[in-house]
Amino acid sequence: MTPRQRQLVRHSFEAVRDLSEPVALLFYGRLFELDPSARRLFHIDLAVQARKIIDMLRTVIESLDQFDSIRPKLAALGHQHVGYGVRLEQYETVSTALIWAIGQALGADFDPATREAWTQALADVCAAMKEGTEET
Repeated sequence: MTPRQRQLVRHSFEAVRDLSEPVALLFYGRLFELDPSARRLFHIDLAVQARKIIDMLRTVIESLDQFDSIRPKLAALGHQHVGYGVRLEQYETVSTALIWAIGQALGADFDPATREAWTQALADVCAAMKEGTEET
């Protein structure tokens, strides 16, 4: 990611964080719409799961300047998700749903540059998580 993209993600996350629960619930609704089979992967209350994804996003945002420092944690998370039954193709669906939910939260502030920055950030996260799936 470029420094400008990291700045755009950080700045826009402030607004997303303020609406974290609704954004996360929008995300899960969209995810299950795009991939109904994904619903079976979630065995806990979605409000609890929503907090988990927002916490992970916060960790990623805080580490954008030192992304390699969280790469092992993300790989371990990817490895863990294999055990949950997550398939590799679902990473793209998750990214699509999350981009959509963030766009809903930001409205007009989700301009093309911000969308591209988030797309790149999520691509980096997914790539790191997929590294953990190769260990199985």
